[in-house]
Amino acid sequence: MTEELNKQETEQEETTTTEAVEETETTVAEEETTETEATAEETAETLTHVFTGEVEGDVYTYDQLASPSDEYTDDEYNEMMGMYENTLNQIEEKEIITGRVASVDDKYVVIDIGFKSEGIIAVNEFPNSVLESMAPGDEVDVFLDRVEDKDGQLILSRRKADILQAWEKIEASHESATIIEGYIKRRIKGGMVVDVFGIDAFLPGSQIDVRPVRDFDAYVGRTMEFQVVKLNMAAENVVVSHRALIESDLEEQREEILETIEAGQVLEGAVKNITDFGVFIDLGGVDGLLHITDLSWGRVDNPNEIVQLDQRLNVAVIDFDEKSKRVSLGLKQLQPHPWEEIHAKYPEENKVQGRVVSIADYGAFVELEKGVEGLIHISEMSWTQHIKHPSQLVQKDDVVECIVLNINEDEKKISLGVKQLTNDPWADILERFPVGSKHDGVIRNLTNFGVFVELEPGIDGLIHVSDLSWTEKVEHPNEIVKKDQEIEVVILGVDFDNRRITLGHKQVQDNPWTQYAKEYAPGASVEGEVVKATDKGAFVKLPLGAEAFLSYGKAVEPEFKEGDKVEAFVLDFNEEAKSINLSQLDKDQKKAKEAKKKIEAADVETGAPTLGEMSGLAALKDKMEAEEKEAAAKKSTSKSSKKDTDEDSAE
Repeated sequence: MTEELNKQETEQEETTTTEAVEETETTVAEEETTETEATAEETAETLTHVFTGEVEGDVYTYDQLASPSDEYTDDEYNEMMGMYENTLNQIEEKEIITGRVASVDDKYVVIDIGFKSEGIIAVNEFPNSVLESMAPGDEVDVFLDRVEDKDGQLILSRRKADILQAWEKIEASHESATIIEGYIKRRIKGGMVVDVFGIDAFLPGSQIDVRPVRDFDAYVGRTMEFQVVKLNMAAENVVVSHRALIESDLEEQREEILETIEAGQVLEGAVKNITDFGVFIDLGGVDGLLHITDLSWGRVDNPNEIVQLDQRLNVAVIDFDEKSKRVSLGLKQLQPHPWEEIHAKYPEENKVQGRVVSIADYGAFVELEKGVEGLIHISEMSWTQHIKHPSQLVQKDDVVECIVLNINEDEKKISLGVKQLTNDPWADILERFPVGSKHDGVIRNLTNFGVFVELEPGIDGLIHVSDLSWTEKVEHPNEIVKKDQEIEVVILGVDFDNRRITLGHKQVQDNPWTQYAKEYAPGASVEGEVVKATDKGAFVKLPLGAEAFLSYGKAVEPEFKEGDKVEAFVLDFNEEAKSINLSQLDKDQKKAKEAKKKIEAADVETGAPTLGEMSGLAALKDKMEAEEKEAAAKKSTSKSSKKDTDEDSAE
């Protein structure tokens, strides 16, 4: 305020100085004209009359003039002096006084304040609206800056009077907390500049409204009501607030709402703020939280999908905490529950369509409608494919068709299936792949325990490593087969419950060990080639393809190399164990020949059996066959169990 007054004072002094200079120039010109005229008159008088020094008329001294007049008594003189002094106002500098307009022209307004001289004020200090109606005799408030300047001129100011009156009004408003009006001039950092009685005041952005302001520019140029919340006269700092007025009005509404609010009520409110976890609703002085889970019966990723800022809507009061004054609101509670009549809308075994809204390791969640979701378990996605993750078949936001498998209304769960849209290829698997039938397949995978073969798209079977060859001892399938190789197989078994097919490759051919038993009986002489040498002996390849083992303890040579030719005889033949042992020692050959002779002699001596013998032999034969079948069954069960274990490990 001081700076503005000083600025005004400087402008007034400059104006006064300019006027004084102009007056001085006028006076000088007039004096020059007067002197010129006087000179002319003196010249004329010189010609006609000469001054002699005589004084004409009465002459009075200063003392005579200051002494009381003889024409008035002392009382009359004092009375007249009092009357004159009463016409002069008692004024002091730096105060606002009321003056009367003496005259108005295009540049100045002459003001009579009852002093010995009149003051002038430039017209630019008055508002245009005031100047238009101003006339001589009107009273105006002015600021007495100086009684006399260096030229004896009375200095007045209308602008300083307005500023001082404005500060007085602002101070009075701050003390009494009264409401004032202001004009929002412009936007600045952190708030707005407001014109209050001609004074620039600061309106913080947080004090414009109780709700967050998103567009500050929309308030520029508006006239609003404010309350002075901070005033520093020395620093000329004024802070105003519009929010304080709104809060005072809302406080009464808040108390009224808090007294009557209860769960189950339906209230109208406006969206005040939107967050990731929900929406804050202004109920008229009371804020309530509308959680994201209560916006809709369906899945909501972002509250902006449902509501917008400043949107007015009806909400239901879910809960009210009297201690913390917290209000929980709900929007979906005003709508019918989507699970009502769920069985009528989605009958079991019906085909439905939905959108994939979420994918987990165990399946995909499909939204059938807002608030109704079903799960397609990973096991219900394909009849034949071994799916490790649902993302192999579906992606989020995909629209899929599925079959309603089951509805659990109590737990709000629906089981869906995709594979049920197609026929189950395992339904007639035994018709297409009967046990014992031969088929061609493609090797899709190799493991330590066997080979997986694709019989047709989606139908795989397993060849156990023991069923790859009759003769070779296979440690790993890659020794004899490769991936993507075509292979001929025989169906050994079908497990419908576990959806497994057991295959065999060696079963495509007859068992060569039946012929080996005839050709390689104990004592029979054989020739072969060493295919593998070890520390204990050598494996010898025999003419029919069988491999026999010749131990160094039964050989005449100290060691063997691959490719060596070997002559030996069969020492032992075990069809069940699929093993043939050779020997080169004479003593072993003699024992083998004697054993062979005993067997042949036993066969010769038996001759034609009698009826009793035949009866006994038949019983013995049946017993032996039963024992063989039982042993074979046990062996088969053991092998099948091992294969199942291997398959489980592979899966």
